[in-house]
Amino acid sequence: MRAFVTGATGFVGGHVAQALSRAGWRLRLLRRPSSRVDHLKGLDAEFVTGDLADPEGLREGLEGCDALVHVAADYRLWIPDPEAMLRVNVEGTRALLRLAREAGVRRVVHTSSVATLRFGTDGAPSDEDTPTRLEDLIGHYKRSKFLAEREALAAEGLEVVVVNPSAPVGPGDAKPTPTGRILVDFLRGRFPATMDTGLNVADVREIARGHVRALERGRPGRRYILGGENLTLTALLEGLGRASGLKPPRLRIPYAVALAYAAVEETVTGRLLGREPRATVEEVRMGAKKMYVSSARAEAELGYRVAPAFPALQDAVDWFRGHGYA
Repeated sequence: MRAFVTGATGFVGGHVAQALSRAGWRLRLLRRPSSRVDHLKGLDAEFVTGDLADPEGLREGLEGCDALVHVAADYRLWIPDPEAMLRVNVEGTRALLRLAREAGVRRVVHTSSVATLRFGTDGAPSDEDTPTRLEDLIGHYKRSKFLAEREALAAEGLEVVVVNPSAPVGPGDAKPTPTGRILVDFLRGRFPATMDTGLNVADVREIARGHVRALERGRPGRRYILGGENLTLTALLEGLGRASGLKPPRLRIPYAVALAYAAVEETVTGRLLGREPRATVEEVRMGAKKMYVSSARAEAELGYRVAPAFPALQDAVDWFRGHGYA
């Protein structure tokens, strides 16, 4: 059985490709001309050069594949041109699914995100049945992933399973992702304060295994949250302190102060200097809610494993330090 995998040159997608290979799948991996593939050495895989911004060029790569695992996405919480994100995440997904159907691909796993869920301020975990509307979602990334998920679930002629990973941590976050930047900032001493928020932190290797199980066992038309441990930001930073030997911050800043700082960062660093700001208004607004989730459906139907966060945090800290990030 052969799977076409997008996003394998990234953090989650790289682990997904390795998990698929261990499960016996033959792989055809999408890469852009500028993408690094050193983390994929040793995999018995074909590479197809292309870009989701020009999906028609992927038609030949999909030929002869039994499955599509679509992990790739434009994952940024600050972007000068939101239309570019929509072109990749929404229009690219729509075109890729059409091409997969035309190529005779039967089975699809679409990687969405818990970003498509609605969260409250009370800390109650959300799940796949939590009602969500587009207008409930904060920021271009969340809205683009919500619309892409709709495209996937509405695709005709394909058996589509959607997975919704939470914040991934572990070794190999080379870019790094927004979650990985929290870890790197902490290790560099650039995380001086915490705030009253929370998130779900998942071992990227369990997320990858969850993709394989979704491909082989998931019910078409079904969504599965692939999460880990629900943590306050304070608890996350304390875990990073144990993993690194560094002291976590004790200062807690009010929401209004964090929002004002992010607004200044976006204006000065983002718009005037043209660099990515260290904090964005979108991030702070998301932080007003505790982004806790339940993976009970994936546990029951896929045999997914919810792992404790600390071992993955330790592995991530060791990897970042070993590769010169801090």
